Amino acid sequence: MKKTKLSLLVLTFLMSINVFTQEEEKKEEEKKFSFSGSVDAYFRTNLNAPNDENAVAPGSSFANLPGFALGMANLVASYEGEKVGFVADLVYGPRGEDATFNSPFLRPGGSSNIVNQLYAYWNVSESVKLTIGNFNTFLGYEVISPSANFNYSTSYLFSYGPFSHTGLKADFTLSEKFSLMVAVMNPKDATEFNPTGNYAFGAQLGYADQFLNVLLDDGAFEIDFTGGFNLSETFFLGVNAALYDNGDDGDDKAGFAGVALYPQLAASDTFSIGLRAEYFVETEDFGAIGTGVEDSSIFATTLTANVKIGDLTIIPELRLDSGSDDFFFDDDLKAQKSLSSFVLAAVYSF
Repeated sequence: MKKTKLSLLVLTFLMSINVFTQEEEKKEEEKKFSFSGSVDAYFRTNLNAPNDENAVAPGSSFANLPGFALGMANLVASYEGEKVGFVADLVYGPRGEDATFNSPFLRPGGSSNIVNQLYAYWNVSESVKLTIGNFNTFLGYEVISPSANFNYSTSYLFSYGPFSHTGLKADFTLSEKFSLMVAVMNPKDATEFNPTGNYAFGAQLGYADQFLNVLLDDGAFEIDFTGGFNLSETFFLGVNAALYDNGDDGDDKAGFAGVALYPQLAASDTFSIGLRAEYFVETEDFGAIGTGVEDSSIFATTLTANVKIGDLTIIPELRLDSGSDDFFFDDDLKAQKSLSSFVLAAVYSF
């Protein structure tokens, strides 16, 4: 009788361990799913130009609407497995629509313009990862989501490089400091499908958080350097430089070049201040700045503060764009070379 009771007790204990183990494994599986994102809104006003129906704005992307305006809601669902995973990154609102401007090409008015990123990946080994789908560009210092940028408005370099690619890329971890990425993708901005039958090729060589990027696209090429340096515990200097050529040797030859510096000082855990100083020039009539004048250039200085209140970041920003030609208009609608503006943004991340 005692042996029977002992056997039942052991069996019950083993069953309890098995149930507990299954519950723990289930919890671990559930933890691999994550849901994150951000919402943002802002107020923008010109200091030396109209703020009504004649309002003007810098020629860079995002944060260009007058008065109180919406940014976007960014919802990111992801699953990270030991070998495989996915990311579904959706955007709603004016900033999201601007970022996915060429997506609803196959079905105008369809749902593709809410897809910022949509990809799956396979960790082939500890040093090799394959990704297929739509992913944000590897070029440039800034990104689409305002929660990952220090400045709220964006640079000219970021605005006129590609935002996203659709294709297949392979990431290689070569050592503790060196990394390599190679990719084959649809042509620039063709994120929904390939409309031409041509393909673009990209590569990125990384060393200790410094990245040299190359994009080849049907004769056009862009070379880009993105990096940064921690000069002290509180002072960081970011750097971005790029050169683009459309590959045309005839009358349509055009391109751009530029460099931007991002010094940032963390005064405390809740307050930081930084500057973006950017020089951007278009070769021939690339059309980026929008004047129609060949070889136009612009120097843009943006003073930005970040005030953190929990998961909310308040971003006041003073920006001065000064051009080589009359790019802007004053209050009397007379052409002028400079534009000064102020933005107050709120970005909540979760």
